[in-house]
Amino acid sequence: MSLRHALLGLLADRPSSGYDLMKLFDTTLASVWKATQSQVYGELTRMTDAGLVEVAAEGPRGRKEYALLPDGRAELQRWLTTPAQPQPLRSEWMLRVFFLGFLPAEQAREQLEGMAEAEARQIVELEALLASRDWTGDPLSVSGRLVLEYGLRGSAMKQEWARWALGELPAS
Repeated sequence: MSLRHALLGLLADRPSSGYDLMKLFDTTLASVWKATQSQVYGELTRMTDAGLVEVAAEGPRGRKEYALLPDGRAELQRWLTTPAQPQPLRSEWMLRVFFLGFLPAEQAREQLEGMAEAEARQIVELEALLASRDWTGDPLSVSGRLVLEYGLRGSAMKQEWARWALGELPAS
């Protein structure tokens, strides 16, 4: 997935400002895709230059509202209907686990405990996000809820795995 396609999908629902898109990103895609403000605004400029979106309205303090153009909708449709290519698996988390044997046992245990705690914090954040939204039946709400649930389940699995792995390490 690219940031471009994520933004096209969000704009397919309704015209939005960069600020509104960042809020949507944080509340619907946060568990599967991260984007910074500078990335979002830079991509909006590139998409405008490519004729995929247009500035539909301008407001105070330079606020621009972007709307999807027909070429942008066609690109979104093309991307959605093209089979996803397998992505190479790269996990810094698992790379660190692979080399835990080079640490003293206590430090290795601390690393796994830290991983479990990080996932526990992620679960708390995602559950708060889940509780903060009114999950209506509109397409982005339904999809956002599905993505959020994926993030919750993934974090729960990683937390459970880290706790299991602690039991597999030698005792000191």
